[in-house]
Amino acid sequence: MTETSTTAADRWRPLSELLHALLERVTGELPGCLGAALTARHGERPLQVLAATGVAEKLLPAELACGGPVAVAAGTAEPVTTDDVFADERWPAFSEDAAFASVRGAVALPGLWDDSGAFVLSAMFDRAPGAGTLAVLRRYEKLTEMTLVVAETATAGDPDQTLDLLASRAAIEQAKGVVVAVRRCSPDEAWQTLRRTSQEFNVKVRELAVALVEHVGGRSAGTPEILPGAPAHHAAERLWSAFTAK
Repeated sequence: MTETSTTAADRWRPLSELLHALLERVTGELPGCLGAALTARHGERPLQVLAATGVAEKLLPAELACGGPVAVAAGTAEPVTTDDVFADERWPAFSEDAAFASVRGAVALPGLWDDSGAFVLSAMFDRAPGAGTLAVLRRYEKLTEMTLVVAETATAGDPDQTLDLLASRAAIEQAKGVVVAVRRCSPDEAWQTLRRTSQEFNVKVRELAVALVEHVGGRSAGTPEILPGAPAHHAAERLWSAFTAK
């Protein structure tokens, strides 16, 4: 990893942390909330996961692949609420997974951040969403919009670059969480571990991050902009073997 890319990653860390802090606040205000997420797109590009907490970290990529409340909200520009996300006839391809047996209800609130940019704030629950759930999400809608606008300004007004960089940060933060959990180290130590591994195997940190999450979770975690190749998957496998070796 070059010094330039390292500097860019560090520059985007505060924005990534702000998005995660926003979602943590959302989760804390909603009874029974198991996780929240922010997805966004620009123009005709597909939705990207920019930040996720709790069960949404693993469930949302599967939902985007099969359809679900977030995809419907993005397509219709209307809020979506469901009492049982896996039994809802609006997205028949989204079937229940044993890993997400605790998830029942979901809410997705769409918003705009420029003429061609859209985002969706969503939350997942262990029960039917409460009557005030949409009101809580709407209180955070403007803050989310402002955060994305600030991010766009920081990339000289290029919204596509904004989403790519934030998606990269989201992937790295998720991989850092994996390293923290298995090594019981600090987030900074986890970041250094990913950097060293990317340098050793000559792969991009963001591709290593996605490959590691996919290797541990056993499912695709990539986006159209972050598709790890064979070298990144090999690096992730070697890294995980080093973590789990007795």
